[in-house]
Amino acid sequence: MTASRLDDGAILSGADAEAEDVTLVHLYDVEGAAGDGRSLEGEPIAGVIRFDTETLKIMGIPTANLAGVKVRGDSMEGSLNDGDWVLINRGDQDVRQDGVFLLLVSGERRIKRVQRLAGGALYLISDNDRYQPEMIRPQDMHDVRVLGRCVVRIGPIA
Repeated sequence: MTASRLDDGAILSGADAEAEDVTLVHLYDVEGAAGDGRSLEGEPIAGVIRFDTETLKIMGIPTANLAGVKVRGDSMEGSLNDGDWVLINRGDQDVRQDGVFLLLVSGERRIKRVQRLAGGALYLISDNDRYQPEMIRPQDMHDVRVLGRCVVRIGPIA
């Protein structure tokens, strides 16, 4: 058996170390609804999930810059439930195309459906009707950082 060291210092052994067609995705020990003002760098890693690289490519999911975060709260209920894991494409931070994004808003991590409005404003939408949409005006964009597009949900089927 062989072993190899990953960029973050983790060691793989056995079949994982020999398989070049596997994409490793770190699951970060952070929540997608709230946080302490940091992006994902330097956060504790709760685990690693392995995906067949070719399958990700067939699904149209880029294999670079993927990270997993846990969903907390019920604001996206119906699409994303409390306790689900979401894979984030950190390489896609372009909100010109509507989608669900992990954002840092005034130091708080949020997962929201994002629409870009005329004039550069962002409309943050919760899928749960109990929550009102929020508009981020262009002059308040300095408090917003897009961390990546949500591309895969991992959670139980209800």
